[in-house]
Amino acid sequence: MGKSKRRILHKGINNKIANLKREDALSEVVKACNAKKVDDSTRDLISLFGLSAEELLESGAQYEDVISLKVLLN
Repeated sequence: MGKSKRRILHKGINNKIANLKREDALSEVVKACNAKKVDDSTRDLISLFGLSAEELLESGAQYEDVISLKVLLN
């Protein structure tokens, strides 16, 4: 994890998880998509890690959910 991401996480933007890996962020976003509960913290994870639509689809997210997040995805 780079210095910038570490600083952002320590500032408290993402209070739930202190040490966050890309795979963990990806699974959190997929869980939120499958539960239909995409909130600001989910959007922050997508933009922080620069997740792509292909990664979300390969991890098990529904196509319709990924399309609804098209503005945030790379």
